[in-house]
Amino acid sequence: MGRIFVIRLEDGEILHEVLERFALENDVVAAVLVIVGGADSDSRFVVGPEDGRSRPVVPMEHVLTHVHEAMGTGTIFPDEKGVPTLHMHVSAGRSDRAVTGCVRKGVRIWEVAEVILFELLDTGAARRFEATTGFELLCP
Repeated sequence: MGRIFVIRLEDGEILHEVLERFALENDVVAAVLVIVGGADSDSRFVVGPEDGRSRPVVPMEHVLTHVHEAMGTGTIFPDEKGVPTLHMHVSAGRSDRAVTGCVRKGVRIWEVAEVILFELLDTGAARRFEATTGFELLCP
């Protein structure tokens, strides 16, 4: 374990953009994160492939139509160019409905979100492009 950061995200910020920029600016190579806060209307989630076994993978997208409560967890590891890249799944709920998905399409913060980032040292792990799926997959 390395440093622990307490991060506050503000209204309108795009989750993955802010966290990747934070990692870059603070020389965080690898980390695990947890988040709690709000997701705004028009936030976009990847909610699975259309068909789990077909290639290429065709992702499905879900767009929030109202503000939702949100919580999630994720990791940061460098891509093939050494750039810190977030992979985070968030569950967002409103009333008696919920959606869970990956935040890469653009989850916009509503009012505030709290993130705890736990730095991981000397893992050697990185994300590598895998042609069959089209994903950048973690390679320990």
